[in-house]
Amino acid sequence: MNVKLRVLSAGALFFLGQAAFAQTTKKDTAKTRETKIEEVVVLGYNNKIVKSKTSSAQTTVLAEQVENRPNISMVTSLQGTAPGMQISTNSGSPGSAKINVLIRGAASLQGSTDPLYVIDGIPVNSSVFRSLNPEDVESFSILKDAQATSIYGNRGANGVIVITTKKGRFNNRISVRYSGSTGFTQLQKHRYNIANSKETLRLEKGWGVGLGGQLTDEQIDNYAIDTNWEDYFFRKGFSQSHTVSIAAGSENLSSYTSLGYLEQEGIVNNTDFKRFTFRQNIDGKSKNSKFTYSAGIAANFSVRNQLEQETRTDIDGNVLQNPLQGLLTSAPYIDPNVYVNGQQLFDQFGAPSFQIVPYMLMDYLKPGNIGNRYNEFKLLANMSAKYKFTDAFSASFTAGSDYTDNKRVFARAPWSYLAITSQASAGAAFGGIETQSDDMDFGFNAVTKLNYNKTFGEKHTIDIGVYSEYIKAHRRAFAFTQSGLDPRTWSFGAGTGYVPWSSATPSLYRPTVSGTQQDGGLFSYFATADYDYDGRFGISGMIRRDASYKFIEDYRWGTFWSAGARWNIDKESFMAGSNFNLLKLRGSYGTMGNANLSSTTAGANLLFTGAQNVRDLNSSQSGYGGLSSIGVSVIANKDFRWEQISQANIGIDFDYKNSLITGSVDVYSKKTTDMFNFINISGINGAYTILGNLGDMKNEGVEALIRYSPFKGKDFNLTVFANGSYNNNKITKMPYTMPSLTNPNLNVNYRRSSTDNGVIFAEGHLASEYFMVPYVGVNPDNGNMLFLDRNGNLTENPTDDDRRFTGKSPIPKYQGGFGIETSYKGFYVDVLFTFAAKVWRQDWDLQGLSNPQNNLGAFPVTSDLLNAWTSTNTGSNVPSLDATNYTQADDFSDRFLRDASYLRLRNIAVGYNVPKSFLNSNLIKSLKIFATAENMYTWTKWRGFDAESYSTSTYGGYPTPKIVSFGVEAEF
Repeated sequence: MNVKLRVLSAGALFFLGQAAFAQTTKKDTAKTRETKIEEVVVLGYNNKIVKSKTSSAQTTVLAEQVENRPNISMVTSLQGTAPGMQISTNSGSPGSAKINVLIRGAASLQGSTDPLYVIDGIPVNSSVFRSLNPEDVESFSILKDAQATSIYGNRGANGVIVITTKKGRFNNRISVRYSGSTGFTQLQKHRYNIANSKETLRLEKGWGVGLGGQLTDEQIDNYAIDTNWEDYFFRKGFSQSHTVSIAAGSENLSSYTSLGYLEQEGIVNNTDFKRFTFRQNIDGKSKNSKFTYSAGIAANFSVRNQLEQETRTDIDGNVLQNPLQGLLTSAPYIDPNVYVNGQQLFDQFGAPSFQIVPYMLMDYLKPGNIGNRYNEFKLLANMSAKYKFTDAFSASFTAGSDYTDNKRVFARAPWSYLAITSQASAGAAFGGIETQSDDMDFGFNAVTKLNYNKTFGEKHTIDIGVYSEYIKAHRRAFAFTQSGLDPRTWSFGAGTGYVPWSSATPSLYRPTVSGTQQDGGLFSYFATADYDYDGRFGISGMIRRDASYKFIEDYRWGTFWSAGARWNIDKESFMAGSNFNLLKLRGSYGTMGNANLSSTTAGANLLFTGAQNVRDLNSSQSGYGGLSSIGVSVIANKDFRWEQISQANIGIDFDYKNSLITGSVDVYSKKTTDMFNFINISGINGAYTILGNLGDMKNEGVEALIRYSPFKGKDFNLTVFANGSYNNNKITKMPYTMPSLTNPNLNVNYRRSSTDNGVIFAEGHLASEYFMVPYVGVNPDNGNMLFLDRNGNLTENPTDDDRRFTGKSPIPKYQGGFGIETSYKGFYVDVLFTFAAKVWRQDWDLQGLSNPQNNLGAFPVTSDLLNAWTSTNTGSNVPSLDATNYTQADDFSDRFLRDASYLRLRNIAVGYNVPKSFLNSNLIKSLKIFATAENMYTWTKWRGFDAESYSTSTYGGYPTPKIVSFGVEAEF
C-alpha cells in the first residue's frame, strides 16, 4: 500500500496522510543524517507515551493494517493481528454480535470474559462495532498485562481494547477522500459428503424404510429427482460500501467529518444488514496552546433482518423453525417444486411431519412469511478539555455518552404455514403472531484528571496523575405481543390487523405486554505514578478504588493496583555501536477486578448483568383476571463479591538495524480467585444452586511477534510478519463436588456444565474440558461400536460412569497469524493467514448425518454410510446400519468430538496505487484500485461449514461466509 506502517507489540506510529501528530525526534549521527520518529503508544484513558518508555504489554494495530476489509464489524478484522488475542465469529449473520474475543485466555467460568472496549474514551459493549464505520478508525490498542489494564480496575480483568478515531490536522488544507467497494458473499464449503438421491434411496431400500424401501432397484436407477438443497437454503449475497470524509485544519482548529453507507446481504434469504453512519471530530487549542479541547459525535442507524435463531439458541436444532438446518435435514429425492405456499402445504399434508421438513423451511424463508427486523439508532458523543497551568501542572476533564435505541418487529404472517398449523390446533379463526419491542440504553461517563509532569536535572522525570471516574447507565425496555392477525388488513410492523380479544374466547387473541427498568453505576478514584531515569530505567505504579452497585455495601468497594519496571538495554554504554535501535526488558505485576457476575447474550450491556444475584426477586404477576402466582425466581447471595485477577508479565521489545527486524516476546501468568461459580443449596428453597464465589483458575502463556523487512526501497518493499501465542488454562481450585460413587475416573472436585454436552469443570483440569467415553472403532464381528469402559476394557454398552477426562477443550492452546506485505512500483499484495491449534468441538451436525436409524426414511445422510460394516465388509470403520448402540454413542462418547484446529487464508488484498504522474490533475491527489477476499480457504480436519468457533459444539448455526469485494479509494 502507500506506506506500510509497522505494527509492534508495544506501539506504532500514528500518521494522518504523511505527517505524524504525536512524535518526538532525536538527532542521528552525521553519517546517516536521519531524523527518527519515536513510536507512540496509546495507553488507558488515552494517555500517550513513546514506546521506549512504556513497561506494559500491549499491541497497537493501525487502521492501515486492516483497511478496505469487507467486514461489518471491525473487530473481526483484528483476527490474527495481535498475539494473545483470540477472536472467533459464532455467527455469519450480517450484523451479528456473536463475536468471541479472549485476551490471554478465559479468566472466568460463569462471569463475562469479554474485554472492555473504549472508543475515544467512551466504554462500550461489543455490539457497537456493527454500528460504526471502520473507515473512521485510526488505531486499535490491545492492552494485555496488569500494568496496562489495572488502570481500568473493575472492568479491565479480561483485557482492554482502546479504539481511536480519525482526526483532522492543524494547518492543513481541505482533503476530501472517497472509499467505495462492491462485492458478494457466499457459503464456505463443507465436507459432510451428503449422499445424493440414488445413494440415499439405496441405503433406505437396504434398511427397508422410507421412499427407498418402496422402490425397486430399477426405479431407483431411473429416479430423476436429485435436489441440491444448498441452492434453496443458501444464496450468493450482494454487498457494497461507500464512505466520504473531509479533513481540514487551521492554525487552532481541525476537523474530520465522514458519511458512510454499507449494505450486505446474508448467505441466507431474509437476512441482510444496512448501515448509515455520520461522524464529526473537532480538535482545537488556544493561541498559547495552554488550553486544548476536542469533541466528537457519531450518529449511526442500521437495519438488520435476521433469523429468529440468531437470538434463540433453543431452536438451533428445531427442524421446523431453523432454516439453517434445511441443507442437513432435507432428503435429496424430494421435489422442491411441490411447495407452493403455506395454505396449500397445510391442505395437502396437514400437521408438521419429518417428510415435509424442506417445504416447511422453504415456507419459513419465503419473503413476507416470517419477519424479524431490528432498527438500531446509536449515538456516541464525547468531549474533553485540558488546561496547562504551568509547563508541569495540568487539569483535564473528559465526558462521553452512549445511547442506543433498538426497535424490533417479529411476526409470523397469518398466511405462513407455522401460523396456519397453530391456528388449526387452537381452533381459531385467525392465526399469526406479532411482537414489537423497544429497548433503550443510555450510558454516561465522566473522568477528571490532575497531572504533574516534570524533568529534573535533565535525567529525572516524574509523571503523577490523580483521577476520578463516574459511570451511570439506564435501560428502559417494553414489548407487546399480539396473537391473531387479520390477513386482510395486517401489514408487518404497522400495528394493523390485530384481532381484538373477546371474553367469549378468552384463550384466543390475548395480547401480552412486558416492561423492564434497569439502572446501574460505578464510581472510582485512582492515581498513577511514573519515574524515568535518563531514558534508561523506568518504574511505574497505579492504585485504584472501585465501587459497584452490583454488590451489597460490605463488598461494594474493591482495591486494585499494578507496578511495572523497564530497562532500556540499548541505552547502556556497553551497547554503543550495536545495531539495536531498541532493546528493552520490562516486567509488571498487578490486580484487576470483574464485576460482570454472569455472562450475557451477545452484545448486551455488561453493566446490567448479574445484579439480580445479590437481590431476591419475585416472579411477576401471571394469569388473567387478577389471578397471580408469586414465588421466588432468584435467590440472593448477599456474600457475592468481586472476582479478582492477578497477573505477572515479563517481556522484551526489540528493533534491530533500523527496523530490519522488530518484535516482542512476553511470558505471563494470570490467576483468577473467588471465581463466579454455582454453589449447592438445599432444594427446599425452590432451586438447587445459586451463583457465588467459588474456586480459582490460572492462565499461563507465551506470546511473540516478529516483523522482518529485508527490502525497503523506492520501488520494491517486502515485509514478512508472524505472531503467535500459547495459553495453558487450568482450574486450580474447585471446592465443590457432585458425588459419583462408581466412576473411578472422577476422583476430583468438579462441576458439570449446566447443559450435559460432555463438558466438565474440574480441579486440576482445563476449563470446559470434555469428559466422555472413548470411542475406539467398530466391532468386526457384528458391526456395533466399541468403547472403553472405566477400567479400560472394550464394551459395546458404555454408561455415564465410563466417562473420563479427555484433555481436550474448545479453547485453543495455540493461535496467531502470519503473512506478507509487498509492493512494487505501485502494485501491492498483502496476505494474512490465521491459525488455531489444540482446539476441539462436538460436531452434532455430523452426528445427525451419520445416524442411519434416526435419519434414513426422513432426512439425508452422509455418503460415509455407503461403506458401513456388513458381513462382507468387516474391516470398515463405519458402524453397521443395524448397530444396536447408536444411542450410547451419541449420549456418552467422543465419537464426534473432532479436532477443530485450522489454518485459514484469512485475507488477501491486491491493488494498485496510481502514480501521481499518471493522474496529471489538480483534482485527484491519489487513486487506489483494490480487491480483497476474506475466508478464501481453510485447511482443517473439521468437516463442517466453519472450524472457527469456540463454542463447545455446533448445531444449526449460521455459517460465516466468504466475502470478495472490489473497490476504489481516491483523495481530492
